[in-house]
Order: sequence, then structure tokens, then C-alpha cells
Amino acid sequence: MARQLLQQCLECEAWTLATTCPSCGSKAQAAAPLKWSPEDHRASIRRKMYNVESPEWAANLATLPSLDEMKESHLASEEE
Repeated sequence: MARQLLQQCLECEAWTLATTCPSCGSKAQAAAPLKWSPEDHRASIRRKMYNVESPEWAANLATLPSLDEMKESHLASEEE
């Protein structure tokens, strides 16, 4: 079951209530993002579930390259 009822096909952009398009048979996704509230009553449960306070969780987050690395790659791409 989809988390939201209204879905839109990725291929033909038809509207449906199913996760597969009845017109073309391809995948459909939620038509709008899920609503979010700053007064989220389940946030503490999700933080416990994902164990966000552990150092391992923070170490696994994606990081951006340093500013020097970005400058170097930009200069290298300009030279090509």
C-alpha cells in the first residue's frame, strides 16, 4: 500500500491510486511529498530506531569534498 493515495505515473504522467500505472503498466510515485510538521510527535521514536546518537551513525553520513578538492577538480575540468 502506498503511503499516499494519489500517485502519478513516471512515464505517461497519468493519475492513479495504485503504485503501478493502469494505462502503461510502469511505476507510479507519490504525487506530492509527505507532509512534515515541526511538531512531529514520532520524531523521538525515529531517532531511537535509527540510533542517531551513536558515533557510527554520524560517521556513515555522506560528506562533501573539501573546498580545495572542489577547486582542483573545477580547474582540471576547465583545462580539458
